[in-house]
Amino acid sequence: MKQVFRACFLIALCAAFGLADRAKAQDYPAYTDVYVNDFGNLLTDLEETELRHALIDLFDRTGVEAVVVTMTTMKTYGHQGQIEPFATGLFNHWGVGNAARNDGVMVLVAKDDRQMRIELGAGYEPAMDRQMQQIIDREMLPAFRNGQFDQGIEDGVDALILQLRARSGQPMGLMERALDQASRGTWAVKTLVFSLLAGAGVLIFNLFQSWRRNRPRICPVDGKRMVRLDQVWEDNHLETGEIAEEALGSVEYDVWECPGCDHVTIEGYRRWLSRYGACRACGYKTMEGNSTTIRFATKTSTGLKRMNYHCYHCQHQHSVDHIIAAKGESDSGSGSGSGRSSFGGGSSSGGGASGSW
Repeated sequence: MKQVFRACFLIALCAAFGLADRAKAQDYPAYTDVYVNDFGNLLTDLEETELRHALIDLFDRTGVEAVVVTMTTMKTYGHQGQIEPFATGLFNHWGVGNAARNDGVMVLVAKDDRQMRIELGAGYEPAMDRQMQQIIDREMLPAFRNGQFDQGIEDGVDALILQLRARSGQPMGLMERALDQASRGTWAVKTLVFSLLAGAGVLIFNLFQSWRRNRPRICPVDGKRMVRLDQVWEDNHLETGEIAEEALGSVEYDVWECPGCDHVTIEGYRRWLSRYGACRACGYKTMEGNSTTIRFATKTSTGLKRMNYHCYHCQHQHSVDHIIAAKGESDSGSGSGSGRSSFGGGSSSGGGASGSW
């Protein structure tokens, strides 16, 4: 009797562990937004906002619910192995897409697993699988292999939107596409505009700086023309903090000396776009800061970002905390899609395409 009881106990125990493992495999994350859920922190706040505006516009024009999801690894949610079953399960758990049409789309990127997938609702024809595979292979994986996850996601979503609009009978012409990208500030347009403006600004600044630094100096004591010292001799007249500024490239100094009376004039020129600021302790522009996100913001709660500062001259250190605003629905954009807070109850039967790098 004891052996029978022991056998039954072991069977029940094994079954319990099996149910626990199965429950762990079903541990999907809850969404905080119906357009972008950047659990893997692969996007900046600006990039996330731009993607959200693009997907809102897609919904307003076509009624298609599309969502971007990033994560560090699927193991966080109890899944190991290929991305396909996890993507299908997450899609159905959230209910992406219209329940009647089943036309939802999910772009899922698992960074450390080196896998991604575009999961399609059950209402899409098989030909869409091949088109999604082309988007992954041409637009996303090349950027992912270079570690440019934000660019790959943006380019992939742009191509996906074009495909979905064409399928719905609303193709985007070349002019409309250019205006759409410009209005949303896509990566390529932002980079081009910023490069042109920055290049022109740097050229003007350098010309002005060159004129300022090379114009003749007259000694205020005896009226003779002064001479600019070279790097070796000028350091004899600089403070240690000024030498540190020059070493870091935050400030450049010129030392002018009068050959008649030895009068010395020191002039400093701050480098444009230098990442070093003034230290609150010593005052020299030798302090650098870097940010760490302590708590990510959600739609219902604020986040917390900490700036850590370190001075390379006097070694002073301090930190400042900043509140990250909650991602309220009012920030999602305008139009009927901006007020959505939940998915439409759609489902997927496993259609779509995958990629790895």
